[in-house]
Amino acid sequence: MALVGIVMGSDSDMPVMSKAADILTELGISFEMRIISAHREPDEFFEYAKTAEERGYKVIIAGAGMAAHLPGMCAAIFPMPVIGIPMHTTSLGGRDSLYSIVQMPSGIPVATVAINGGANAGLLAARILATSDPELLQKLKDYSASLKDSVVAKDARLQETGYKNY
Repeated sequence: MALVGIVMGSDSDMPVMSKAADILTELGISFEMRIISAHREPDEFFEYAKTAEERGYKVIIAGAGMAAHLPGMCAAIFPMPVIGIPMHTTSLGGRDSLYSIVQMPSGIPVATVAINGGANAGLLAARILATSDPELLQKLKDYSASLKDSVVAKDARLQETGYKNY
């Protein structure tokens, strides 16, 4: 049973949404990924959002660009956390997506990550799930330690080779 639903309105969002999936996979979190347009197929979207809880989802990660209604509509229907990923757009650079997702009306919260922030959406979903899963919490602590080790190794290389040879 999937704990996280990953949903996007278009396959053009896949490069960003796959980063969330990669993080969840790395941490051993089950997920289901779908392409469903809230605007082009509203009946399918409503069915997806209405049945997400009974299918076992604890969190939905929804990516959207431009008018970006998918995350907010998920949050209007699904009673648990929704994480919105605003997609970069050619017309407004993703600011349109960001504003559409983050400016939700009172009572319908959507946690929002950076424009094209797929990896952070995956990590935020994991952190939400880790509040009741000590094993997952340890995996997240180990993940954070690996980030630190990476920075330390890069600095050691810089110190050894100098900036011109880095």
